[in-house]
Amino acid sequence: MNSIDVKPIDLTLTISESIPSFPGSPKPQFISWSNLKDDGYNLELLFLSTHTGTHLDAPFHFVKNGMKIHQIPLNRLLGKAILIKLEKTKNTKISKTDITLFEKKNGKITNNSSIFFYTGWQKNLKKDNYFTENPGLDISAAKYLSSKNINLVGIDSPSIDLGKDESFNVHHILSKNNILIVENLTNLNKILTKEFNFTILPLKLKDATGSPVRAIAS
Repeated sequence: MNSIDVKPIDLTLTISESIPSFPGSPKPQFISWSNLKDDGYNLELLFLSTHTGTHLDAPFHFVKNGMKIHQIPLNRLLGKAILIKLEKTKNTKISKTDITLFEKKNGKITNNSSIFFYTGWQKNLKKDNYFTENPGLDISAAKYLSSKNINLVGIDSPSIDLGKDESFNVHHILSKNNILIVENLTNLNKILTKEFNFTILPLKLKDATGSPVRAIAS
């Protein structure tokens, strides 16, 4: 089968004014600016956090001198990825043990890999506990991935940290080690292989800490 036969899978949430936002962040607004009748064309303004919906965290989000969104090389935003499927419920952690058990069954994760975690939490997007009780990595998992110089870590929950971790410990560990973070992914359950091709395209926003992305698996 050649690449033209492979149907891409959209891993991206649709941004709208009703998409749930991280507590304390503004809700997106679509402001009508021009219209066909008066101006000859339709145009809207957007007001939203750079961490809205499916988005990429640059290391600068948590590290003073970390890499910013516009500085991320393109070769870090596409390539081969490993999918780790771990059904997780509220407040349950992804540990180093979870990752090493995956390795025992599937082979060692090589240095510089990109890792995506499917937890099934995305189905709770509209629930009140989506941002407060989400599964996430624990410190042991973050340190283990950092030891492998992982390129990028993605997850189908609103944060790579457990919802109850208000210190963002995993964000700090990964960002300090120059690891990119993608959050709020969807449709990871539609990926049927343990390896797949990914594309994560943020807006090229100068000096930004993050950006909404179009995330694709193929």
